[in-house]
Amino acid sequence: MESLKELLKELLLINSSTREGSNKAVEFCGQWLEENGLPVNIIQNNGYKMLVSEIGSGDKKVIFNGHIDVVSGHDEQFIPREKNEKIYARGSADMKAGVACMMQTMVALKDKGLNTKIQLQIVSDEEIGGFNCTGYLVEEGYTGDFVISSEPTQLGIALQAKGVLRLNVEVDGEPAHGSRPWEGVNAIEKAFDVHNKIKELPFMQESSEYYPMPSLNLAIIEGGDVYNKVPEKCMLKYDIRYLPEQNKDRVVQEIEEAVEGPVFISMFSKPVRTDIDDYYVQKIKAAVEEHTGEEAVFFGQHGAADTQFFAQLGIPAIEFGPVGENWHGNRENVEIDSLYMYHKMLIDFAHSV
Repeated sequence: MESLKELLKELLLINSSTREGSNKAVEFCGQWLEENGLPVNIIQNNGYKMLVSEIGSGDKKVIFNGHIDVVSGHDEQFIPREKNEKIYARGSADMKAGVACMMQTMVALKDKGLNTKIQLQIVSDEEIGGFNCTGYLVEEGYTGDFVISSEPTQLGIALQAKGVLRLNVEVDGEPAHGSRPWEGVNAIEKAFDVHNKIKELPFMQESSEYYPMPSLNLAIIEGGDVYNKVPEKCMLKYDIRYLPEQNKDRVVQEIEEAVEGPVFISMFSKPVRTDIDDYYVQKIKAAVEEHTGEEAVFFGQHGAADTQFFAQLGIPAIEFGPVGENWHGNRENVEIDSLYMYHKMLIDFAHSV
């Protein structure tokens, strides 16, 4: 099992925070899988590479989906180091650890005569939305009956993920000379009131089983062009994560009715909502409880993952991965023991289905 840790370290040495680096990491994974006796199909779309490898047989298919692209980091973060039974590096938790475990699992299972097909997908653009890789694969029919995305979940099972809604709200004012602001209406000051109004809308007061509320992030403000003029326009740009039980169109409608200016949607994705009683979920639950000796933890993710593309087709999908912390931060790490435990859970799951 030492090879699992070494595989992860080799993968972490590749700076995959750029498209070129991510493609290099996909090629590395493909070569490693081929050297270990697995079939590999490398696909390219809009300059982004991804790979697909499949084992097993039968009418059912489970997708193992993982991304090797990472957010930017300091140069030293791409040199993995061990300390206190953890591996520190950019991408160690999010999510090269999960990918390495899935690769090792495919090798361990390839000659076991599985009655279910297991398809490994390794993609290179999840951190920028996933549309070029997993989104493309789903459009091309690379789907199955159940999906596991190996995001870091502390060995918990994320059944849900909030929907994503990015929109811009335009606030209009009245221009005037900067020395006589009382003769105009300052669009930036007016935007303060608009933002406070949006925070109090009904959709922001709702909760659900796994979430106390949606989230509203005022990410960007654009307004004004010169010092000596009362700003005529201000644009508020939001990142909204709405609950799985909420409807995107209703959220937009509430905002449109609350503000005077136009509202523009720049991007959205549907939430993920997988049934806890799903056959495959219960098999994952059994594997977790067998190896931890504790009751499996179910929860909902605040952020989005590539599970969204499968969920849009009604395919049950979960996030389930090793124990890590501080992903996207300077102290990103993964617990080494959780790698081996997660690997064993995936093997038991595959045999059980």
